[in-house]
Amino acid sequence: MTDADGETRRRPWGAWGLTLALGAGGGAVFWGLGLPLPWMLGAITATTAVAVTGGRLAVADPLRTGMISILGVMLGSAFHPGMLEQMARWGPSLCGLLAYVGLSTLLVAAWLRRVAGYDPVTAWFSAAPGGLGQMILMGGALGGDERVIGLTHGIRILLVVFTVPTAFALLAGYERPDGGAVVGAGPGSGGFDLMDAVWLLGCAVLGGLGARALKVPAGMMIGPMALSALVHGLGWTASHPPALAVAAAQVVVGASIGARFAGVSIREVARLFVASIGATAVLLALTVAFAGGLSLVTPLPPRELILAYAPGGVVEMSLVSLALGVDVAFVSTHHIARILLIVLLAPLAVRLTDRTPARR
Repeated sequence: MTDADGETRRRPWGAWGLTLALGAGGGAVFWGLGLPLPWMLGAITATTAVAVTGGRLAVADPLRTGMISILGVMLGSAFHPGMLEQMARWGPSLCGLLAYVGLSTLLVAAWLRRVAGYDPVTAWFSAAPGGLGQMILMGGALGGDERVIGLTHGIRILLVVFTVPTAFALLAGYERPDGGAVVGAGPGSGGFDLMDAVWLLGCAVLGGLGARALKVPAGMMIGPMALSALVHGLGWTASHPPALAVAAAQVVVGASIGARFAGVSIREVARLFVASIGATAVLLALTVAFAGGLSLVTPLPPRELILAYAPGGVVEMSLVSLALGVDVAFVSTHHIARILLIVLLAPLAVRLTDRTPARR
């Protein structure tokens, strides 16, 4: 550990403040330019640029956890009474996820092993299209390189979060549905009463605690989202978290993505970027292929299927769907299902293909 690293760990307030200031500044610039998902993408851009040039950046874990819970409640508020009737149409696309996860992991792992030179375990857990935290833990336990797995997933998420909304905006002519306001400012977001605030706060706290107790993957978002979806689906409240809180949450999430690259040399980032660009291209090509095929045999529109299958993080892609005016309940449900499939299948796949992963 270098002296600078030790100083950052002993006195983290400066790093936290700098990271959040960069994130907020980048978000404000992107918002002023009218770009899609400005608060998160702007925060990612500003913090990544500083991190790879040697900046000591960090986001406090409790703050990130709390903000992810807010986003979970906000995403759950997209559910409404009568949603069950719509969910009946999602069966074919949810079933298609199994084939998508298997094929995409196989092809990307082959790319990372043969072209990028990853070892077998690191390649498998880097190739899985989702589940960043779970893939790092399980990959490390089976003998993979945790740092490479984490950075590869981080770069993939960064590339997907930038590519997908930009492609929609350029090719499909999408504009921010709120005309430039903060994503998440919907009906009821600015005028809820005390009871609505109690419902939303309860969803955030109880959902997060319940998911942690049950050890649910990505539980600090999925738990509050599930409880919020239940409360909104039953019609007990129709309110959304305040727009300012949602914007702050996006800044924190975006800044935490960029801060992952702190302490990593530009050479290492460049090497992993080259490997990740090819892997992301394979994943996005498969996403478009699956979305196009399913749109021909189901009534589901291609734009929803693309966002549902896009290999980004569940928080990030759910926010992208909200920013582009696409059914966030449909997209988030598919991403949660994909993470659960990956968590269940990834260790089994490694053991079947390599009998001695730990010795590698």
